[in-house]
Amino acid sequence: MPASAFTSHIDYAAMGDRLRAYRMGAGLQADEVAQQLGVSRAVVYRMEKGEIVKIDTLERLAHLLGTSLASLLGVEAEYYASALALFERMRQIEQTSERILAHFEPISVLLMSEQYLGYLALMLEEALPQGTDASAQAQQTHQIMDILRERKLNFERRKPHIVSLIGLRELERFVQTGLIGRMDMPAQVRRERRQAAHHEVLRIAELMDSEPWYAQVGLVDDAMPSATYQVLIGAGHRVLMHSPFRLGELPNVRNGMAMVTASQEAVALHERMTTHLWATASKGKAGAQRLRDLLARCPIA
Repeated sequence: MPASAFTSHIDYAAMGDRLRAYRMGAGLQADEVAQQLGVSRAVVYRMEKGEIVKIDTLERLAHLLGTSLASLLGVEAEYYASALALFERMRQIEQTSERILAHFEPISVLLMSEQYLGYLALMLEEALPQGTDASAQAQQTHQIMDILRERKLNFERRKPHIVSLIGLRELERFVQTGLIGRMDMPAQVRRERRQAAHHEVLRIAELMDSEPWYAQVGLVDDAMPSATYQVLIGAGHRVLMHSPFRLGELPNVRNGMAMVTASQEAVALHERMTTHLWATASKGKAGAQRLRDLLARCPIA
């Protein structure tokens, strides 16, 4: 076969996206990466835009960013020990996705209110263990919130079709606990945060009542998978994301290992599980009434 007829199977644009996500997760600026690689900052930006990179440069990048060459190339699963890196990767893939299957606790952030994101920033601050470098964590929290808001704006603008599974047991805990980062909060704060949780659940009930074409919500009265996940489907991709990170009450964005994969088997199994759970889930007005019943039996003390 002549060289001119060869077509590379490497998606260089996606590789550039992964480079950016891993760099953000490592807490490095482009100029810091450039300095350690001995190249200009412009070269780093070009790599993140998907320009062809020498293999030895990729190997050095993988070592610097704490990942593998295979992960950068996308030929195996991508692993993320950083919530910031995972959320950036989600943002990238969601931009070209037309369908999303989601199970997050308690509810996919794409369906939450802007008010909730404000409380989430407070919860992340409250959840910090003693002795944490507050200034460094504040910067990372700011980056996480920026990405979450960008994901939400992209969702509201494009309105890809989302099927969101919500566990009723997890949701009841969410309502009773309230939007807090730790348990030892003053009584007045706990009451305010439970009120905010009620507001979010009522908002989902109203969404289920209206049944917009782009959002389907199913309430599952059964044990939910311990790992939250999201399947992203677009014209040229079917991707599974597993996440240990929580954005609900008592959030966790510090410890865990997330996975992103385009494995056909993994994606198909999660699509099948979503279909199975959806079949018995409460939906539409019946589901909305179950949420209102939940709020009625969990009054704000």
